[in-house]
Formats: sequence, C-alpha cells, structure tokens
Amino acid sequence: MLHNMSALTPFNIRIATRKSPLAMWQANYVKTLLIAFHPHITVDILGLLTEGDKLLATPLTQIGGKGLFVKELEKAILEHRADIAVHSIKDLPVTLPDHLILAAVCEREDPRDALVSNQFTSLDDLPQGAIVGTSSSRRACQLHAIRPDLKIENLRGNVGTRLSRLDAGLYDAIILAAAGLKRLEVENRIRAYLDPEIWIPAVGQGAIGIECHRDNASVLNLLTALNHPPTQQCITAERSMNLELNGGCQLPIAGYATLQIEQLTIRGLVGDLENQTLIQSEASGSIEDAANIGAELAHKLLAAGARALLQKSTIS
Repeated sequence: MLHNMSALTPFNIRIATRKSPLAMWQANYVKTLLIAFHPHITVDILGLLTEGDKLLATPLTQIGGKGLFVKELEKAILEHRADIAVHSIKDLPVTLPDHLILAAVCEREDPRDALVSNQFTSLDDLPQGAIVGTSSSRRACQLHAIRPDLKIENLRGNVGTRLSRLDAGLYDAIILAAAGLKRLEVENRIRAYLDPEIWIPAVGQGAIGIECHRDNASVLNLLTALNHPPTQQCITAERSMNLELNGGCQLPIAGYATLQIEQLTIRGLVGDLENQTLIQSEASGSIEDAANIGAELAHKLLAAGARALLQKSTIS
C-alpha cells in the first residue's frame, strides 16, 4: 500500500533521461507536471548517454533494438542515482527489469507518423524512385506496401540531425513521429500526416511513460496525479499485443488503440520487409478489458500468418 505524503514535506525527485533534445523536452515536461501537482517538491534532471545514442551508424535491428535507449536509465534507478526514468513509450521494451514498473502514462500527443519533405506534399506526390529516409522497419514495411517503387534508406539520429540530413539533399523525404516534431516546435516541417487507419503507428507512439522502482512508495504516490487513464488503457492494450507477439523480435510490429465512449478498438500489424508481407487485424471490447483485447489481437495476427514470420525471425 502506498503511504500518503504530507504536502508540507520537502521532497526531491531525480529524473533520468537521454540527452537528446526531444528526451530533455519530455523530462522537463514531466518535471513541470510534478511541480504543478506537488508544489512542495524539487525536481532534478540527470541526462545520460545511452548505447542507442552512441551507435548511430548501424540500423537498430542489427544492434539490439530500441531497448538500447533505456538500459542506462533503468540502471540509474536500480543504482539509486535516479528515482524515475522518463521514456517515449515506443522505445520502452514490453518486459521491464525486475523491480521496475511503468508507473504512469501521460496524456498522449498526436500518435501519427508524418511525411517531411522540402519538395513534395504527400506520399503520392513523390516521384518514382524517390529516396525516403527512416530508421524504422515498421515504417519501411508499410511504405513499401503503399509505394514499392520508392528507395528506402536508413536514417538515424535525433530529430534535428534527421532534418538537417534532409535539408542537405540526401533524401527526397523522411518519415518522423508527428509528436516529436510538435514537441520541438517544428510542426511547420510536416507536409502530410499519415492516416492511422491506413498507416499504423508504433506501439506507444506519442505517449510519455514514467518508470519507477516498484518499492518506492513515496514517489509512486506522487506519480498518480500524472497518469492519464484513457491513454493508459490504450497503451495497456498495445503493449499487451506486443508482449503476446514476443515484441522484442526484430520484425516490424505496429499497434494503435483508440477509445470511443466505453469501447476500445486496437489495430495491429506484423510485417516482413524481406518477403514484402503485411498481416493486419483488429480487436475491440470494453476499455476495462484492455490487456485481454490486446492479447486477442495478437492471437488473431498469429493465426493469420504472423506465427510463421515470428518463427522464421527467431531461427534466422
């Protein structure tokens, strides 16, 4: 049971975060919320360089996936150098280390992917053979399904780096998360939003998650005010789907849940870029049953052919 904390008790919270501009924005956003809800506390930010930030020349699928962006932050909590870690949930593995939990999910920003280009205004507008930059196999797989004529090239780095490489003429267009562009106040670079009914976002895209030690009752108490239940329900369904699909694998996986009154609907995708395969399905039910709905969708995808793709990926 969590213990109540007197509003008069001085308290300091240390936030672990990556050092990228977007990660620092997210950490400062959480800091602002914490102080707004709990004026008696102070908040410090600990910026860390992760393995994912160091190994920028290699595609994520070849170096261990997005988990490389969070391990240093989790280590800081477990070594008591930080109290919480702030993440883009799409970077957070579905299985967390022992003793750590996803303690709060902030209200979601725009979950869509966005096309950024200096010359072209939509995917349809791109000429045959145009070069599109992305580091995401999920984006590459869906892009190939829509426009198999395009040339997809790897593009990693923070948002500013990716935009500068586009501006240098290395790509005709790039695809980024709309949420990051909005948070960094470069929304004006967006030429087209990709409809999530057709182009499924990454699991957790646009949402900020706060990770904490499960035994840190005082901090868990403070984080309750930052949790946004509708977003949390959607994220629960998406991460449940990913978990059932063994989402640590390197195959393209997408999942996006929406709420309408008391109904939750989730659409998901498993792809295989090498064989140009996309398997899609959806599931729905009561928002109170979010985890089971996500698992149901995973089982539908597995039955539709995803199991064979996943097994092939594990063997290779």
